[in-house]
Amino acid sequence: MSSYGTASSGRGGNYEYVIARVRSRRASLFDDDDYRKLVRMGTSEIARFMEETEYETEMNALGARYSGSDLVEYALNRNLSKHFDDLLAWSEGGLYDYIARYLRKFDAWNVKTVVRGLYAGSDAEEVEDDLIRAGEFGDDRIDSLLGAGSIEEVVESLSDTIFGDSLADAYEVYEDQNVLVPLENAVDRAFYETLLEGLPENPEVDSPTGLYVRFLQAEVDFRNLRNALRLARSGADTDPTEYYIAGGRLFDEQSLAQLTANVDGLVAAVRESTYGDDLDEALDSLEDAQNLVEFERALDAALLEYADTLSNRYPLSVCPVLSYILAKEREVDNIRAIARGREAGLGPDEIEQELVIL
Repeated sequence: MSSYGTASSGRGGNYEYVIARVRSRRASLFDDDDYRKLVRMGTSEIARFMEETEYETEMNALGARYSGSDLVEYALNRNLSKHFDDLLAWSEGGLYDYIARYLRKFDAWNVKTVVRGLYAGSDAEEVEDDLIRAGEFGDDRIDSLLGAGSIEEVVESLSDTIFGDSLADAYEVYEDQNVLVPLENAVDRAFYETLLEGLPENPEVDSPTGLYVRFLQAEVDFRNLRNALRLARSGADTDPTEYYIAGGRLFDEQSLAQLTANVDGLVAAVRESTYGDDLDEALDSLEDAQNLVEFERALDAALLEYADTLSNRYPLSVCPVLSYILAKEREVDNIRAIARGREAGLGPDEIEQELVIL
Protein backbone atom coordinates (compact mmCIF):
# COMPACT_ATOMS: atom_id res chain seq x y z
CA MET A 1 0.00 0.00 0.00
CA SER A 2 1.34 3.39 -0.84
CA SER A 3 1.61 6.13 1.74
CA TYR A 4 -1.55 8.17 2.04
CA GLY A 5 -2.24 11.65 3.23
CA THR A 6 -5.06 12.78 5.45
CA ALA A 7 -8.23 14.10 3.94
CA SER A 8 -10.33 16.83 5.46
CA SER A 9 -11.28 16.01 9.02
CA GLY A 10 -14.67 17.61 8.53
CA ARG A 11 -17.67 15.71 9.73
CA GLY A 12 -18.92 14.91 6.22
CA GLY A 13 -18.45 11.67 4.43
CA ASN A 14 -20.15 9.35 1.93
CA TYR A 15 -21.32 6.89 4.58
CA GLU A 16 -24.21 5.25 2.68
CA TYR A 17 -22.06 4.45 -0.35
CA VAL A 18 -19.11 3.06 1.61
CA ILE A 19 -21.29 1.03 3.98
CA ALA A 20 -23.14 -0.55 1.04
CA ARG A 21 -19.79 -1.60 -0.44
CA VAL A 22 -18.59 -2.88 2.94
CA ARG A 23 -21.75 -4.97 3.44
CA SER A 24 -21.12 -6.63 0.09
CA ARG A 25 -17.49 -7.40 1.01
CA ARG A 26 -18.45 -8.66 4.44
CA ALA A 27 -20.89 -11.15 2.94
CA SER A 28 -17.96 -12.89 1.19
CA LEU A 29 -15.91 -13.44 4.37
CA PHE A 30 -15.30 -17.01 5.50
CA ASP A 31 -17.62 -18.27 8.22
CA ASP A 32 -16.93 -20.65 11.09
CA ASP A 33 -17.95 -23.68 9.00
CA ASP A 34 -15.31 -22.73 6.43
CA TYR A 35 -12.64 -22.68 9.15
CA ARG A 36 -13.76 -26.09 10.41
CA LYS A 37 -13.40 -27.49 6.87
CA LEU A 38 -9.98 -25.88 6.38
CA VAL A 39 -8.45 -27.33 9.58
CA ARG A 40 -8.99 -30.80 8.12
CA MET A 41 -7.25 -30.02 4.82
CA GLY A 42 -3.60 -30.19 3.82
CA THR A 43 -1.87 -27.03 2.58
CA SER A 44 -2.39 -27.91 -1.09
CA GLU A 45 -6.10 -28.50 -0.44
CA ILE A 46 -6.30 -25.17 1.40
CA ALA A 47 -4.74 -23.46 -1.63
CA ARG A 48 -7.26 -25.10 -3.99
CA PHE A 49 -10.13 -24.11 -1.70
CA MET A 50 -8.95 -20.50 -1.69
CA GLU A 51 -8.72 -20.46 -5.50
CA GLU A 52 -12.48 -20.95 -5.54
CA THR A 53 -13.13 -18.00 -3.24
CA GLU A 54 -12.59 -14.25 -3.50
CA TYR A 55 -8.85 -14.94 -3.08
CA GLU A 56 -8.78 -16.38 -6.63
CA THR A 57 -7.02 -13.35 -8.18
CA GLU A 58 -4.17 -13.35 -5.65
CA MET A 59 -3.75 -17.14 -5.69
CA ASN A 60 -3.52 -17.20 -9.49
CA ALA A 61 -1.14 -14.22 -9.62
CA LEU A 62 1.25 -15.74 -7.06
CA GLY A 63 0.84 -19.45 -7.82
CA ALA A 64 3.78 -19.62 -10.26
CA ARG A 65 6.23 -18.27 -7.65
CA TYR A 66 5.04 -19.80 -4.38
CA SER A 67 3.42 -22.95 -3.04
CA GLY A 68 2.05 -24.35 0.20
CA SER A 69 1.71 -22.05 3.18
CA ASP A 70 3.98 -19.44 1.51
CA LEU A 71 1.44 -19.06 -1.30
CA VAL A 72 -1.39 -18.74 1.21
CA GLU A 73 0.54 -16.16 3.27
CA TYR A 74 1.39 -13.89 0.34
CA ALA A 75 -2.12 -14.14 -1.10
CA LEU A 76 -3.67 -13.23 2.26
CA ASN A 77 -1.47 -10.18 2.74
CA ARG A 78 -1.94 -8.94 -0.83
CA ASN A 79 -5.70 -9.39 -0.58
CA LEU A 80 -5.88 -7.57 2.76
CA SER A 81 -3.95 -4.60 1.36
CA LYS A 82 -6.24 -4.50 -1.69
CA HIS A 83 -9.40 -4.41 0.41
CA PHE A 84 -8.15 -1.65 2.69
CA ASP A 85 -6.82 0.37 -0.26
CA ASP A 86 -10.35 0.11 -1.66
CA LEU A 87 -11.82 1.44 1.59
CA LEU A 88 -9.68 4.55 1.33
CA ALA A 89 -10.40 4.95 -2.39
CA TRP A 90 -14.16 4.85 -1.76
CA SER A 91 -14.19 7.19 1.24
CA GLU A 92 -14.44 10.97 1.39
CA GLY A 93 -14.15 13.74 3.98
CA GLY A 94 -14.26 12.88 7.65
CA LEU A 95 -14.95 9.21 6.93
CA TYR A 96 -11.68 8.97 4.99
CA ASP A 97 -9.84 10.55 7.91
CA TYR A 98 -11.30 8.08 10.41
CA ILE A 99 -10.36 5.08 8.27
CA ALA A 100 -6.87 6.39 7.43
CA ARG A 101 -6.09 6.98 11.10
CA TYR A 102 -7.28 3.52 12.04
CA LEU A 103 -5.32 1.71 9.33
CA ARG A 104 -2.08 2.94 10.89
CA LYS A 105 -2.54 -0.07 13.16
CA PHE A 106 -0.72 -2.03 10.44
CA ASP A 107 2.28 0.25 10.78
CA ALA A 108 2.28 -0.71 14.46
CA TRP A 109 1.98 -4.39 13.51
CA ASN A 110 4.90 -4.15 11.10
CA VAL A 111 7.16 -2.39 13.61
CA LYS A 112 6.45 -5.05 16.23
CA THR A 113 6.96 -7.84 13.68
CA VAL A 114 10.39 -6.52 12.65
CA VAL A 115 11.47 -6.07 16.28
CA ARG A 116 10.34 -9.62 17.16
CA GLY A 117 12.21 -10.98 14.15
CA LEU A 118 15.46 -9.27 15.15
CA TYR A 119 15.06 -10.45 18.75
CA ALA A 120 14.55 -14.05 17.58
CA GLY A 121 17.34 -13.90 14.99
CA SER A 122 14.94 -14.59 12.08
CA ASP A 123 16.09 -13.81 8.56
CA ALA A 124 14.55 -10.90 6.65
CA GLU A 125 12.54 -13.17 4.33
CA GLU A 126 10.78 -14.84 7.26
CA VAL A 127 9.96 -11.46 8.76
CA GLU A 128 8.72 -10.06 5.46
CA ASP A 129 6.26 -12.95 5.16
CA ASP A 130 4.50 -11.61 8.26
CA LEU A 131 4.34 -7.95 7.23
CA ILE A 132 1.05 -6.40 6.15
CA ARG A 133 1.47 -3.47 3.77
CA ALA A 134 -1.84 -1.84 4.62
CA GLY A 135 -0.81 1.14 6.74
CA GLU A 136 0.70 4.55 6.09
CA PHE A 137 4.32 3.39 5.74
CA GLY A 138 5.40 3.22 2.13
CA ASP A 139 7.59 0.51 0.62
CA ASP A 140 10.80 2.49 1.22
CA ARG A 141 10.09 2.75 4.95
CA ILE A 142 9.21 -0.92 5.23
CA ASP A 143 12.31 -1.97 3.26
CA SER A 144 14.39 0.19 5.59
CA LEU A 145 12.94 -1.61 8.62
CA LEU A 146 13.63 -5.00 7.04
CA GLY A 147 17.23 -3.95 6.38
CA ALA A 148 17.90 -2.93 9.97
CA GLY A 149 20.67 -4.94 11.62
CA SER A 150 19.53 -4.40 15.21
CA ILE A 151 16.58 -3.31 17.32
CA GLU A 152 18.49 -0.13 18.09
CA GLU A 153 18.62 0.65 14.36
CA VAL A 154 14.86 0.15 14.11
CA VAL A 155 14.26 2.54 17.01
CA GLU A 156 16.56 5.15 15.47
CA SER A 157 14.97 4.81 12.01
CA LEU A 158 11.52 5.51 13.48
CA SER A 159 12.53 8.68 15.34
CA ASP A 160 10.58 10.84 12.88
CA THR A 161 7.33 8.82 13.19
CA ILE A 162 4.53 8.63 15.77
CA PHE A 163 6.43 5.76 17.42
CA GLY A 164 9.70 7.64 17.92
CA ASP A 165 9.53 9.02 21.46
CA SER A 166 7.74 6.04 23.01
CA LEU A 167 10.14 3.54 21.46
CA ALA A 168 13.21 5.53 22.51
CA ASP A 169 12.04 5.49 26.15
CA ALA A 170 11.14 1.80 26.02
CA TYR A 171 14.46 0.84 24.43
CA GLU A 172 16.27 1.76 27.65
CA VAL A 173 14.06 -0.71 29.55
CA TYR A 174 14.64 -3.34 26.88
CA GLU A 175 18.41 -2.92 27.15
CA ASP A 176 18.23 -3.30 30.90
CA GLN A 177 15.88 -6.31 31.04
CA ASN A 178 16.16 -7.93 27.57
CA VAL A 179 12.41 -8.53 27.21
CA LEU A 180 10.31 -7.30 24.29
CA VAL A 181 7.10 -6.43 26.11
CA PRO A 182 8.09 -2.82 26.91
CA LEU A 183 8.90 -2.18 23.23
CA GLU A 184 5.67 -3.79 22.01
CA ASN A 185 3.58 -1.88 24.52
CA ALA A 186 5.30 1.36 23.54
CA VAL A 187 4.30 0.82 19.91
CA ASP A 188 0.68 0.15 20.89
CA ARG A 189 0.55 3.17 23.16
CA ALA A 190 1.94 5.49 20.48
CA PHE A 191 -0.59 4.23 17.94
CA TYR A 192 -3.66 4.55 20.15
CA GLU A 193 -2.70 7.89 21.65
CA THR A 194 -2.18 9.32 18.15
CA LEU A 195 -5.44 7.73 17.02
CA LEU A 196 -7.36 9.59 19.74
CA GLU A 197 -5.40 12.83 19.38
CA GLY A 198 -7.54 15.86 18.61
CA LEU A 199 -10.82 14.02 19.16
CA PRO A 200 -13.22 15.40 21.80
CA GLU A 201 -13.39 13.43 25.07
CA ASN A 202 -17.18 13.69 25.37
CA PRO A 203 -18.64 14.11 21.87
CA GLU A 204 -22.36 13.81 21.19
CA VAL A 205 -23.03 10.10 21.69
CA ASP A 206 -24.72 9.26 18.39
CA SER A 207 -22.74 11.68 16.20
CA PRO A 208 -20.18 10.35 13.66
CA THR A 209 -17.35 11.49 15.93
CA GLY A 210 -19.07 10.11 19.02
CA LEU A 211 -19.44 6.65 17.53
CA TYR A 212 -15.85 6.66 16.29
CA VAL A 213 -14.61 7.63 19.75
CA ARG A 214 -16.76 4.97 21.42
CA PHE A 215 -15.33 2.28 19.15
CA LEU A 216 -11.77 3.43 19.79
CA GLN A 217 -12.34 3.61 23.55
CA ALA A 218 -13.43 -0.03 23.50
CA GLU A 219 -10.34 -1.06 21.55
CA VAL A 220 -8.12 0.84 24.00
CA ASP A 221 -9.79 -0.91 26.94
CA PHE A 222 -9.23 -4.33 25.40
CA ARG A 223 -5.65 -3.48 24.44
CA ASN A 224 -4.97 -2.42 28.03
CA LEU A 225 -6.32 -5.75 29.26
CA ARG A 226 -4.11 -7.67 26.86
CA ASN A 227 -0.97 -5.66 27.51
CA ALA A 228 -1.29 -5.70 31.29
CA LEU A 229 -1.72 -9.47 31.36
CA ARG A 230 1.13 -10.01 28.92
CA LEU A 231 3.39 -7.76 30.95
CA ALA A 232 2.49 -9.50 34.19
CA ARG A 233 3.38 -12.89 32.71
CA SER A 234 6.58 -11.76 30.98
CA GLY A 235 8.66 -11.78 34.13
CA ALA A 236 9.76 -8.21 33.47
CA ASP A 237 10.30 -6.13 36.57
CA THR A 238 8.07 -3.38 35.20
CA ASP A 239 5.07 -1.59 36.63
CA PRO A 240 2.05 -2.22 34.31
CA THR A 241 0.92 1.37 34.81
CA GLU A 242 4.01 2.57 32.93
CA TYR A 243 2.48 1.14 29.74
CA TYR A 244 -1.13 2.09 30.37
CA ILE A 245 -2.83 3.59 27.29
CA ALA A 246 -5.01 6.57 28.07
CA GLY A 247 -8.37 7.07 26.39
CA GLY A 248 -10.46 4.04 27.37
CA ARG A 249 -13.55 4.01 29.56
CA LEU A 250 -13.11 0.89 31.65
CA PHE A 251 -9.92 1.32 33.66
CA ASP A 252 -7.66 3.93 35.11
CA GLU A 253 -4.00 3.10 35.73
CA GLN A 254 -4.42 1.95 39.31
CA SER A 255 -7.50 -0.24 38.84
CA LEU A 256 -5.88 -2.00 35.89
CA ALA A 257 -2.70 -2.66 37.84
CA GLN A 258 -4.68 -4.15 40.75
CA LEU A 259 -6.54 -6.55 38.46
CA THR A 260 -3.53 -7.61 36.39
CA ALA A 261 -2.80 -10.72 38.43
CA ASN A 262 -6.44 -11.66 39.04
CA VAL A 263 -8.19 -12.92 35.91
CA ASP A 264 -11.43 -13.71 37.73
CA GLY A 265 -11.61 -10.21 39.15
CA LEU A 266 -10.72 -8.76 35.78
CA VAL A 267 -13.53 -10.60 34.00
CA ALA A 268 -15.96 -9.60 36.73
CA ALA A 269 -14.95 -5.95 36.26
CA VAL A 270 -15.68 -6.17 32.53
CA ARG A 271 -19.01 -7.91 33.17
CA GLU A 272 -20.09 -5.12 35.51
CA SER A 273 -18.93 -2.42 33.09
CA THR A 274 -20.58 -0.63 30.20
CA TYR A 275 -19.67 -3.60 27.96
CA GLY A 276 -21.31 -6.23 30.15
CA ASP A 277 -24.75 -6.38 28.53
CA ASP A 278 -23.25 -6.77 25.05
CA LEU A 279 -20.64 -9.42 25.88
CA ASP A 280 -22.33 -12.20 27.85
CA GLU A 281 -21.11 -15.04 25.60
CA ALA A 282 -17.64 -13.58 25.12
CA LEU A 283 -17.20 -13.09 28.87
CA ASP A 284 -18.12 -16.73 29.48
CA SER A 285 -15.26 -17.66 27.13
CA LEU A 286 -12.92 -15.32 29.02
CA GLU A 287 -13.78 -17.03 32.31
CA ASP A 288 -13.16 -20.46 30.76
CA ALA A 289 -9.75 -19.50 29.32
CA GLN A 290 -7.00 -21.75 30.69
CA ASN A 291 -3.93 -19.78 29.61
CA LEU A 292 -2.78 -16.47 28.14
CA VAL A 293 -3.22 -17.58 24.51
CA GLU A 294 -6.82 -18.64 25.13
CA PHE A 295 -7.47 -15.44 27.06
CA GLU A 296 -6.15 -13.31 24.19
CA ARG A 297 -8.28 -15.22 21.66
CA ALA A 298 -11.32 -14.65 23.86
CA LEU A 299 -10.48 -10.94 24.10
CA ASP A 300 -10.29 -10.74 20.30
CA ALA A 301 -13.68 -12.43 20.02
CA ALA A 302 -15.16 -10.07 22.62
CA LEU A 303 -13.96 -6.98 20.73
CA LEU A 304 -15.39 -8.37 17.48
CA GLU A 305 -18.69 -9.04 19.19
CA TYR A 306 -18.82 -5.52 20.59
CA ALA A 307 -17.93 -4.02 17.19
CA ASP A 308 -20.75 -5.99 15.57
CA THR A 309 -23.16 -4.80 18.26
CA LEU A 310 -22.29 -1.16 17.52
CA SER A 311 -22.60 -1.82 13.77
CA ASN A 312 -26.09 -3.24 14.15
CA ARG A 313 -27.16 -0.47 16.49
CA TYR A 314 -25.79 2.32 14.26
CA PRO A 315 -25.91 0.95 10.69
CA LEU A 316 -25.19 4.30 9.00
CA SER A 317 -22.03 5.24 10.87
CA VAL A 318 -18.33 4.49 10.82
CA CYS A 319 -18.96 1.45 13.05
CA PRO A 320 -19.82 -1.03 10.23
CA VAL A 321 -16.61 -0.02 8.43
CA LEU A 322 -14.39 -0.53 11.49
CA SER A 323 -16.21 -3.75 12.33
CA TYR A 324 -15.49 -5.00 8.80
CA ILE A 325 -11.79 -4.16 9.18
CA LEU A 326 -11.65 -6.25 12.37
CA ALA A 327 -13.59 -9.10 10.73
CA LYS A 328 -11.30 -9.11 7.68
CA GLU A 329 -8.25 -9.17 9.97
CA ARG A 330 -9.78 -12.10 11.82
CA GLU A 331 -10.29 -14.00 8.57
CA VAL A 332 -6.68 -13.46 7.46
CA ASP A 333 -5.30 -14.37 10.90
CA ASN A 334 -7.40 -17.55 11.06
CA ILE A 335 -6.50 -18.77 7.56
CA ARG A 336 -2.82 -18.04 8.22
CA ALA A 337 -2.94 -19.99 11.51
CA ILE A 338 -4.60 -22.94 9.78
CA ALA A 339 -2.08 -23.06 6.91
CA ARG A 340 0.88 -22.79 9.27
CA GLY A 341 -0.58 -25.35 11.66
CA ARG A 342 -1.25 -27.90 8.94
CA GLU A 343 2.26 -27.44 7.51
CA ALA A 344 3.69 -27.99 11.00
CA GLY A 345 1.70 -31.23 11.32
CA LEU A 346 -0.73 -30.02 13.98
CA GLY A 347 -4.10 -31.73 14.31
CA PRO A 348 -7.47 -30.03 13.75
CA ASP A 349 -8.21 -29.66 17.47
CA GLU A 350 -4.81 -28.07 18.16
CA ILE A 351 -5.27 -25.60 15.33
CA GLU A 352 -8.82 -24.69 16.36
CA GLN A 353 -7.44 -23.50 19.71
CA GLU A 354 -5.46 -20.88 17.78
CA LEU A 355 -8.50 -19.50 15.94
CA VAL A 356 -10.85 -16.67 16.82
CA ILE A 357 -14.28 -18.22 16.30
CA LEU A 358 -17.43 -16.44 17.44
